[in-house]
Amino acid sequence: MNEIEIIMGNAQEAFDSYKTLSPTKRAGFLHEIASALEAAREQLVPVAHEESNLPLPRLNGELTRTTNQLKMFARLIEEGSWIEAVIDTADENRTPRKPDTRKMLLPVGPVVVFGASNFPFAFSTAGGDTASALAAGSSVIIKGHSSHARTSQLVFEAMQKAIAKTGVHPYTVQHVLGSGSTVGKALVEHPYTTAVGFTGSFNGGKALWEYANRRETPIPVFAEMSSINPVVFLPDTLRANAAALAKQYAASITLGMGQFCTNPGLLIAVQSEALDQFLGLLGEEFTRINPEKMLNSNIHSSYYTALNKALEQKGIEKVGEAGKNAGEGEAFPTVAKVKAGIFLQNPHFREEVFGPYSLAVCCENKDELKTVLRQLKGQLTTTIMATDTDIAGNGDIIDLQTTLAGRIILNDVPTGVEVCASMVHGGPFPATTDGRFTSVGTSAIKRWVRPVCFQGFKDSMLPDALKNNNPLKIWRIVNNEWTNAPI
Repeated sequence: MNEIEIIMGNAQEAFDSYKTLSPTKRAGFLHEIASALEAAREQLVPVAHEESNLPLPRLNGELTRTTNQLKMFARLIEEGSWIEAVIDTADENRTPRKPDTRKMLLPVGPVVVFGASNFPFAFSTAGGDTASALAAGSSVIIKGHSSHARTSQLVFEAMQKAIAKTGVHPYTVQHVLGSGSTVGKALVEHPYTTAVGFTGSFNGGKALWEYANRRETPIPVFAEMSSINPVVFLPDTLRANAAALAKQYAASITLGMGQFCTNPGLLIAVQSEALDQFLGLLGEEFTRINPEKMLNSNIHSSYYTALNKALEQKGIEKVGEAGKNAGEGEAFPTVAKVKAGIFLQNPHFREEVFGPYSLAVCCENKDELKTVLRQLKGQLTTTIMATDTDIAGNGDIIDLQTTLAGRIILNDVPTGVEVCASMVHGGPFPATTDGRFTSVGTSAIKRWVRPVCFQGFKDSMLPDALKNNNPLKIWRIVNNEWTNAPI
């Protein structure tokens, strides 16, 4: 495609310029994007509301999260230690002679970012993938999502204002719309593309991953794809807190009509009277939740296809559902249950239903509960609801959960992802294509860099981060000790 050739040529040219900017100038660019988005808030939020059906308060909060992400990465690169500078000075007296070697992280090159359907701001055009790639020093090509194309274009126009104001290369950020199977494929396969960020369906992410690995030079695809986010309810907390847990989890399962990658889609517990009471109360809570419109017609259609397929499976039983019928474009919140023995025999129960649905798995005993956990695929989150008494007797279950997901939660709901340095929003396949990385938090920048070692270089030839006098005043490991002092 000629258009893609032009775009990628521009991206490579921009990268050659942008990667040379000082951290201070890159940080200034990110701050300016945040300011431009804030200035466009009154225009952006209503358009996003119209395109996505998401409520205005949610969108305002999401836009604030987006600008805060940009500022967070600006602060990260201003401080500078994230580049992991490591210096081992030469030893002329050693036999054989020990050379001078110095290592740091450098940007990989042009990065393609695919916007997400369920977060028109925070995981799309100027979202976390874009912010972290720009912070790393990469140029970015954004593939806008078709379900909020106008919002994506308006966000890009705000970014263009930031480009003009700061004087960075005009093609540092580019924006393209079109079919993912044609435009998206062409972007991933282009030889100038060095990495890809994606948030969406398993099928979509896996297709991009396959395109990338069929290239003459394969590239990494960091795709967040599928997660049912299992929650384990231990016996003592069910006995003590059934009503509160029912309210808490009914709200979490149906938050945003379940259109979160961290929606708690699986509720696991050992069969007991307390579990029956909890599920009865959970079903009652669902009757108080009204159906609401989903993000778009494709997601709406996919939800009902997946929901109906789940409810057709042998051994499943409804626990509760919305008290009102769903209207056009609306999701019908539903919760069901199944015995663990049946769950273990039917792989379909382990598939994600993207929407306001959750399945309770009733186990005969603790060993069967552990078997259920072991049969699950990789997840973004896993949660344990427990009292101190529960915790004291179930360390093995908690240990098992650490092998399952990137984020382990105690006594809270998985919906909601704090944007901070310690956050991990990733997990073993198929939650993501590479469970070593996160798409949220400052560590997200590590996806767009690679380590480079400079051996025997003159001090004047080195990047500032590796020079003897440490002009950036960053923390470095010098001869195996942390220091920010000059050499």
